[in-house]
Amino acid sequence: MRLYQGIRSLILTILRKILFLWVRTDVSGNNAESLGLDPDKPVCYVLQYSSLSSRLVLEQEVIRAGFPGATEALPVKNGPSHSFFFLYRRIGGLFSGGRQTPVPTNEFKSLVRYGLEHPDRDVQIVPVSMFWGRSPDKEKSLVKLLLSDTWSVAGRLQKFLIILVHGRNTYVQFNQPLSLKQVIDEYRHSEERANRKLARLLRTHFRRVRQAVLGPDLSHRRTLVEGLVRTQAVKEAIRETAARDDIPPEKVRAKAYKYADEIAASMSIVTIRFLEVVLSWLWNRIYNGIAVNNIKVAKEVAQDNAVVYVPCHRSHIDYLLLSYVLYKNGLMPPHIAAGINLNMPIVGPILRRGGAFFMRRSFRDNPLYATVFNEYMHVMFSRGYSVEYFVEGGRSRTGRMLQPRPGMLSMTVRSFLRDHRKPIVFVPVYIGYEKVMEGRSYLGELRGKKKQKESVFGLAKTVRKLTNSFGRVAVNFGDAIPLADVLDDTHESWREEAYDAEYRPAWLTRAVDQLSLRVASNINASVAVNPIGMTATVLLGTDRLAMDEGQLIRLMDQYAGLLKAYPYAETVTLPDGSGKDWVAYCEDMGLVTRQPQKLGDIIALEGSNAILMTYYRNNIQHLFALPSLVASLFENRDSLRRDKIVFLATVAYPYLQSELFLKHSADEVKGVINHWIDILVEQGLLETLEDNRIGRPEEGTEVMLRLRVLSRFIIQTLERYHITLGILRKYGSGKISASELEEQSTLLAERMSILFGLNAPEFFDKTLFRNFIANMQENGVITTDDNGLINYGEGLEEVADDARLVLSVEKRQAIQQVTMLGA
Repeated sequence: MRLYQGIRSLILTILRKILFLWVRTDVSGNNAESLGLDPDKPVCYVLQYSSLSSRLVLEQEVIRAGFPGATEALPVKNGPSHSFFFLYRRIGGLFSGGRQTPVPTNEFKSLVRYGLEHPDRDVQIVPVSMFWGRSPDKEKSLVKLLLSDTWSVAGRLQKFLIILVHGRNTYVQFNQPLSLKQVIDEYRHSEERANRKLARLLRTHFRRVRQAVLGPDLSHRRTLVEGLVRTQAVKEAIRETAARDDIPPEKVRAKAYKYADEIAASMSIVTIRFLEVVLSWLWNRIYNGIAVNNIKVAKEVAQDNAVVYVPCHRSHIDYLLLSYVLYKNGLMPPHIAAGINLNMPIVGPILRRGGAFFMRRSFRDNPLYATVFNEYMHVMFSRGYSVEYFVEGGRSRTGRMLQPRPGMLSMTVRSFLRDHRKPIVFVPVYIGYEKVMEGRSYLGELRGKKKQKESVFGLAKTVRKLTNSFGRVAVNFGDAIPLADVLDDTHESWREEAYDAEYRPAWLTRAVDQLSLRVASNINASVAVNPIGMTATVLLGTDRLAMDEGQLIRLMDQYAGLLKAYPYAETVTLPDGSGKDWVAYCEDMGLVTRQPQKLGDIIALEGSNAILMTYYRNNIQHLFALPSLVASLFENRDSLRRDKIVFLATVAYPYLQSELFLKHSADEVKGVINHWIDILVEQGLLETLEDNRIGRPEEGTEVMLRLRVLSRFIIQTLERYHITLGILRKYGSGKISASELEEQSTLLAERMSILFGLNAPEFFDKTLFRNFIANMQENGVITTDDNGLINYGEGLEEVADDARLVLSVEKRQAIQQVTMLGA
């Protein structure tokens, strides 16, 4: 027997080495720590389908990962004589379809029997999924049908050909282990039922992983386009358009087909593999690495849901980067909503085959196009495809999260109301760059330069930047948001109502608003803090944008300590190293300058970098919003009662929350503010006095410098609010409209930006003033009469007086000087 086993092991080893002369694998989960393997418990591997090639690949990857051997007997006394088994057993010959059936193998039964006979012992069962080629499509081509590893099971001859064609693109995924003891514990008296339960769990697991990796079967694109035109909603839109514009229905139908063809993606596995190779080269060329965090969220929800990835939008690279990260981590790349401006020669067809579907900037005045697009989205969601779109609409030029636009979110909600058999889950994604590729062009646009239209020539110019280094990039996945949960919170009886393609319930706007806020808040709650953002935040809080190197290092370490003392969210990631490392890194990236000085080198921001660094400061500004708000109240006061601090911070919070998408609800913010006061006291930035008062440190001390710099992280935002309040009080109640107040506020902010050398371009951003005025209306601080004029009461006067606590004397005088003119 030993001789037989030795010969058999030798033959398998030789076959494995021969196989890997050709096969190349991409492996996920081959790390004992990430899998959560207990080193004190034996491990047994399970493959879904009976296959010699799969077994050989499994053995090779187990050896590479340093896992317990798959070729050895299970290291337990009186246990099974194997460490792996197949779930499905093959029935059929060499040229048959190779049908496999879930008949328990002897190894499977042996493992269950061991678990029943030894209730005090456990075995970790690690499911291993394997995909040869990971083809997501099902084309009419006979060759592709023969050689694609899709949802069908390959026969032996077909498998041999698949290995020849796709063997160099094999994907292996080790998954979280199942506990044998926990699975069969309740069936101690029935081996048959224990067998059935374990088999059912494994079948479900493999199906869910396959759904996440391959996605649902895709119909042929031409069939999909033709099907869109035949839907009831599009037929009705064709009839209405023909009647309204007096056009023959055939011509309108042809136009609808043209719209569908313009929109629809044409995802191709060949293009995805090509892009994977190109992008791997590109990322290695321009980035120092890609950090992916919390990917398990996407992996879990992709198994049973239609996933909507909603990343922040900072760069055109976002499209490519997220799809690349998902594919490399064993998930199907999503269909991506792309602006029609990207459907240009050469680039457009590549993006379309990579999963992009194109949409026009606006189709409010084209009901036929709107209907076709809505139906396309409904097909995506109802069939379970993953989709990606940017809720901000366009790229952020300031580094802040933009106000979400309701269009795509509303389409998603309406589609789900029509057919909610397939759950939809939103996965927020934060994409953080240490140096955004379009940074310099953003500066030009913020200074009034016209945005350049995308073109092939513009793309060619961008290629020249590939010799530059753009640092590291982080892709952080936030907490998932099931759409059904949002609808339950908004309208509990939504499941009991009937909806068609055109129906818009009265509560739809409220649901979309709540969804958009949760998406934006969850994106911000998964921010990646990096050395660039930390350095920018501190230097921009100084008067002259310069600081002694040692002092700068100490301040950054201390502010990083604040983030650790009271973490904003579990999904936030902090940079490695210390302030000293971060300063050196920023210097290497060419973003700060060093001025040698005998008493200590000075680190400074100069020229356009001073404005560019506001972009990276704004990426993480929301993390410091509340401690900075508390600190700002001590700009002009030595001490305040604790309840006064909480009151003022609570009054300001709704406006900061709306602008920075802070995650704390109105019910919990008082507790959070009180906790931050305690943290600032513990850190020595504030001190507790008698009569429940809180005091600031003495002037001239380093700890007072820390408090003052901390306050400046948010103080410009508060100054903008005071500008609006000052102008409103200048005119008086019932004397100025919202649009006039917005315009006057923008002009005064621009003036102050020049007078005080403020580098933040968003300081006089008209949309921020518009949002602040709208929030005052929403919170009942101001009202609008029939003539569109703003009215307010004594409450606003009190808040405006208190708001002056945060303003320096010079800025108060500047605002008063302007607001008093003509008063």
